[in-house]
Parts: sequence; C-alpha cells; structure tokens
Amino acid sequence: MSGTKKIIQILSKLVLISFLLYSCVGSSSVGVFGSGVSIAFDPRTVGMQIDDSIMQKNLLSRLALTEKKYFLSISVKVLDGNIFLSGKVNEPEEKLKITKLAWETKGARSVKSAIAIKGQTNFKSTAKDILITSQLRTALIFNKAIKATNYNIDTINGKTYIFGIAMTNDEKKEVIKEGDEVYGVKKVIPSIILVEDLSRVKN
Repeated sequence: MSGTKKIIQILSKLVLISFLLYSCVGSSSVGVFGSGVSIAFDPRTVGMQIDDSIMQKNLLSRLALTEKKYFLSISVKVLDGNIFLSGKVNEPEEKLKITKLAWETKGARSVKSAIAIKGQTNFKSTAKDILITSQLRTALIFNKAIKATNYNIDTINGKTYIFGIAMTNDEKKEVIKEGDEVYGVKKVIPSIILVEDLSRVKN
C-alpha cells in the first residue's frame, strides 16, 4: 500500500471518529450547496446561488410542515434548480411523498433521491457507509485535479451518491474514478453537472 493511501485511510478514520462523536450530541447539516460550499470556488452566479438557497429553504419548510421529523432526517441540496434528497424514513410511502413535494417546488428542474428505508439499514451498514463517505471525501481533497468543495457525498447501503459541479469533463471522470476505488463501494451514482451546462455561470 502506498504512503498516500495509508495517509488517506488514517485521516478517514479520524474523520469517522469525529463524525460519530459529533453525531452523539446531535447535528443537522443543510448540505454542501445550501451553506457548505466555498463561495470562492462556486462557479454559479450569485443570483443562481440565491435562487437555489430559496428553493432549498422552501422545500425544507414544506417538509417540516408535513412532518416535523423530516427537518432533521432529510437532507436537501439544490444546484441550478436540480434537487437532491438524502436521509432515512420509516416507510416507502414517505419516500414517495417527499419526492412528490420536491417536484412541486417552484423552479425544480429535476429531483434525484437517495432516501433509504430504515428497515433496510442497520448500525453496521451505517458505520460502513460513513467510513466510505469519509474515505472518498479525503481522497477528493488530496486530488489536486478536483475542487473537493464543489461536491457532496452520501453513501447508503454501499451505494455512493455524488452530487456537485465539475469544472471539466476530465474532473467529472476523476471524481467517479476516486469513488470506484474506495473499498466497500458497491456502486457509484453520480449527479455531477458540468459548469458549461449551468444555466448561469460567473464571468
């Protein structure tokens, strides 16, 4: 095993430990394109960022009004009107209901869901998913050909969902390649938009 791979594994485990400790006291993450992405590296115009943020907050509000628990259990990311959902629910009907609400959001161009049914996951699989996500996140950070801040990663039952913006097609391929190389990943499901395909970009 190369020195770089060892470093990535060590850092990934540290990230996992930090995540588990943080989770114990309770946390809620809005998502990379809601508040986490670095504005300096975000290729979207300020207007598009505002529009996406408004869509995200509107959908989160509607979810909370439908069921208060959704505000904490469901994560919503919006990129150029494209909505990405993740999290866990108790019943398949809830997943359908949430997806329907997302499609009904004004300005929605597409909806992709990585929402899992709780009965289909357990603590062991969840721990593996968190480790996979942290390993991939670390790999993206160390890859100089990738702007890691422009990507959000969710892993559910070994399936890794990558949502974000690629500056070039080569970067998009590189991100998917990094995902495929993470041990334990069953499938990489990318929702990566190229900068050139955004409806509005920075000059």
